[in-house]
Amino acid sequence: MSVVGLDFGSVNSVVALARRKGIDVVLNTESKRETPAMVNFGDKQRFIGCAAADKINMQPKNTIVQLKRLIGLRFSDPEVQALVPAFLFPISGGPNDEILITVDYLGEKKTFTPERLVAMILSDLKVIAEADHGAKVTDSVISVPVFFTDAQRRAMLDAASIAGLNVMRLMHETTATALAYGIFKTAEFGDDPHNVVFVDVGASSMQVCVVRFTKAQLKVLATGFDRNLGGSSFDQAMMDHFCEEFKATKKIDIKSNARASLRLRTAVEKMKKILSANPEAPLSIECIMDDVDVNSKMTREKMEELSSALLDRMMEPVKKAMSEAGMIPADVKAVELVGNASRMPFISSQLEAFFGMPCSRTLNASECVARGCALQGAMLSPQFRVRDFEVVDSFPFPVSFSWQADGGEVKDMELFERNNAVPSSKMMTFFRNETFTLQAKYTTPTLLPPNAMTQIGSFDVGPIPSTNSDDGKTKLKVKVRLNLNGLVSVESAQAVEEIEEEVAPAPEVAPAAEAPMDTDAPAENGENTAPEDPNGEKPMETEAAAPVPEKKKKVKKIDVPVSSTVGGLPAQVLEQFVNEEFEMALQDRVMEETKERKNAVEEYVYGMRTKVTGALSDFVAPEAAESFVALLNATEDWLYEDGEDETKGVYNAKLEELKAIGDPIELRASEESARPGACALLQTKASAVLAAAAPDAAHEHIDAADLEKVRGEAQAALDWLAEKQGLQAAVGKTQDPVLLSADVDKKLAALERFSTPIMSRPKPKPPAPEPAPEPAKPEAEANGDANGEAAPMEEDGEGAPEAAPKADDLD
Repeated sequence: MSVVGLDFGSVNSVVALARRKGIDVVLNTESKRETPAMVNFGDKQRFIGCAAADKINMQPKNTIVQLKRLIGLRFSDPEVQALVPAFLFPISGGPNDEILITVDYLGEKKTFTPERLVAMILSDLKVIAEADHGAKVTDSVISVPVFFTDAQRRAMLDAASIAGLNVMRLMHETTATALAYGIFKTAEFGDDPHNVVFVDVGASSMQVCVVRFTKAQLKVLATGFDRNLGGSSFDQAMMDHFCEEFKATKKIDIKSNARASLRLRTAVEKMKKILSANPEAPLSIECIMDDVDVNSKMTREKMEELSSALLDRMMEPVKKAMSEAGMIPADVKAVELVGNASRMPFISSQLEAFFGMPCSRTLNASECVARGCALQGAMLSPQFRVRDFEVVDSFPFPVSFSWQADGGEVKDMELFERNNAVPSSKMMTFFRNETFTLQAKYTTPTLLPPNAMTQIGSFDVGPIPSTNSDDGKTKLKVKVRLNLNGLVSVESAQAVEEIEEEVAPAPEVAPAAEAPMDTDAPAENGENTAPEDPNGEKPMETEAAAPVPEKKKKVKKIDVPVSSTVGGLPAQVLEQFVNEEFEMALQDRVMEETKERKNAVEEYVYGMRTKVTGALSDFVAPEAAESFVALLNATEDWLYEDGEDETKGVYNAKLEELKAIGDPIELRASEESARPGACALLQTKASAVLAAAAPDAAHEHIDAADLEKVRGEAQAALDWLAEKQGLQAAVGKTQDPVLLSADVDKKLAALERFSTPIMSRPKPKPPAPEPAPEPAKPEAEANGDANGEAAPMEEDGEGAPEAAPKADDLD
């Protein structure tokens, strides 16, 4: 029982599992808490995560990175075009302006969309979670930046579907951070609101979130962001500086060489981390290109000077979020700084100068998002019980709906304002008699990436049922939903008609008749009849007026079909990608198993060759040892020549061929060590049983025939052991043993199974003594005294019968 929280990052990803004992960050195959978010394609298989990081230096053009910055975007988007020169892998546009990435895979050119590549990374994270959990994991909460648009969010959901994940929620990274911060500090929050600003400086973007905490709730008041300001921006500033320096001093153009660019970027990233804790850092790269070595250094002051424009940009999202939240720095209780790039000292200095307080780092900067996602998954899952703590998120983009009115005029209405609560529903009312279309779009294009699509989707409502209204138009109630994933949709539409129906009034209830006095006898059948007139006539009966039926309005609702046209992959295409992902995963698994078998052969060759000439040399004849070593050497040569690229079955057959010779040798050695102890134990136990089964007073309660059988079994075991030991003594160490320790153990177990039930029979218990007879009672006590007193109560608890009560005297 588990829910996984996935922090999918631009450079690294983190996996957290929600379990009954709490939230755990999962280690990957290399026992690291962060997994590289990259995919490498080889001639025979894919390499994902840590395996891809090992390949990037050798195959930079076949290793795909920074997919978070590409998913859900179009190739013509200015943001994508700005990134294309920095990417070392080939990227192009498809027929529908989608992004296509071309790689060499399985010996041919293959093209993949960012959605499919992200699905590969999510699949790898899923495998990591399942390996730690020991069972299948499907329910997940995946983090996304707060600035992701509808197209990007739907692309993430498609990628998760391809990876076989059930997404319970796409959660904003800043909201996940706030949840991880607040749910464990509810005791610290008093009655007054506790305002905290979260600043997340990641690898490729920066996000700011203003949150108001109470004991039972966190509410996101406002957000700010810069999509293209992160740690990689500072890396690029330093990289540009060194490229210019080496171009002037070494006459080399590093940007023209993919491998040299990658090596310089890696060195700059390391330098940035050193400068976070030291005033100066060196740079040294041997043979970066054209057999040229480069050496340089940088101080923290120089780095801050190169990044001055970036630092100015960094404060804009902070100021914007504070303004939209309606706060000043004095209203803030704490500023929490997270994100891997937040460790640079001048970033915290800028924030401290603005807020007038030191920044706090109570959260793990790398893991807090994944932990928050796992917590949210536990709160959404019925399998967990989590303390009551409400998460009220906000949506950064205002959303409007437009439609065509009767006169052809297009009307527009903003239903979800900026920083609207998530989730949220709105109801719209229309009067229509024909199918009509609602268009959803983002109201403020300036909040979106440049040239981004403002259109979210279109929703056709109809056909519309006819009603009996005067103008022939039907009243429609259309429900619009902004869901947990930040997706807008028309959830339902209903035709509403008011119908007047005649409702019969309830019958009048006659007043209850008074009960007759005790002295009056009731009339026959319990009815009170009216007295008759002396002339025999009954009193005049009056007929009650017939009730007039009331008219009441009743609301009749009829569901109206709604068809949606939104982004995302069609169902058929999605199914095709799921099948192709399965085939690629199968290919990867076969190749991993093949490599494991090949490694097993190689390990056996090295290990057995050492043993045969060392620890096992006494258990193999010299000629046989020489022949076996020759075979091992030939197998080693085969592994690096003709056997370099073979199938799993071939490696299994080769391993079995070697084990057919080596296993008997190892058996001789192991038996030589284990046999003496096993034989001694059988000798001791059988002798003990033989002695215990001898006739004596302790076992006189056991049948003599059974004791004889026990002695026979024990003696037979000793005779068998003596015979086998004699045969084994005639066998040399280099020959297969005739007496195996396993056979000795079986003989001992058989003896114990036979003898123990007989020898452990308990002695019978002695018979219980008969009770002494009770003395006879005196006659007076047995029959009562002369005065006729009753006998005392008998032992069985029955007393003498009571005298019958006397009848009352009626005279």
